[in-house]
Amino acid sequence: MPGPRRDTRGIVDAPELFAQVRFRRREPAPGLRPYLEHYWLIDWDLPEPYASHLVPHPSVNLVFQRYGTGTGKDHGAAGFAEVSGIGLELFAQKLEGRGRVCGVQFRPGGFRPFAPARPVSEWTGRRLPADEVFLPPAPPSAVLDPADEDARVAALDAYLMALGPEPDPQADRAMALVDLVRTDRTVRRVDELARIEGVSSRSLQRLFATYVGVGPKWVILRYRIHEALERAESDPEVDWAALAAELGYSDQAHLIRDFTATVGVPPTAFAPH
Repeated sequence: MPGPRRDTRGIVDAPELFAQVRFRRREPAPGLRPYLEHYWLIDWDLPEPYASHLVPHPSVNLVFQRYGTGTGKDHGAAGFAEVSGIGLELFAQKLEGRGRVCGVQFRPGGFRPFAPARPVSEWTGRRLPADEVFLPPAPPSAVLDPADEDARVAALDAYLMALGPEPDPQADRAMALVDLVRTDRTVRRVDELARIEGVSSRSLQRLFATYVGVGPKWVILRYRIHEALERAESDPEVDWAALAAELGYSDQAHLIRDFTATVGVPPTAFAPH
């Protein structure tokens, strides 16, 4: 399996985020790599509050987190763990004071082997305590306390391996199809993807609902928006009509409308200064 992704797709204003926090991606243990994209670790000590923004991937995340002093909404000094289903809207998180997050990003389709009792669509758009999803309960202190990040990664490995992910050919199938959508820009329609897989569009919808958590059309659209956001932030002279055609849109207006509906502002708002 390849190592952690190096791109910043989905992160709004990645340079500003990286200037505010320490952000790293780490590779999980070999036995977990078929199911996980990577671990993501963030630490911060901020003199002023900062709000991070993300256009979510079609991935479930398990997130261990500790904010501030451990009072009030900070869920105690030990921190807390939650399962974050696929976010359908722009995600915003206010960071202030000191804090730490250790996250697990599952591959699209890779979460259900750890929680096979329910379709992944049941978690979509929801954030809930990890112990409502996993047994044994997730150990926030074991993951968040070590000063050494290798020890944090080892704690994540140990916990996830103890959950005993169950190999599932349908999960493998779903992961392969999402990878195809992500890497092959010629796949622009659900019926095209169904034809490649040799199934009906309805069967494809059922597979995605059960194993990915969102429909194939949503996945195709989200990866288009990730590409458009990255181009908007990196290229001050984007040819939006050409990019719209490249991403399979009938015209520039459709791309701008989808981008604005997802991110909340038009792509010109992210042009580099």
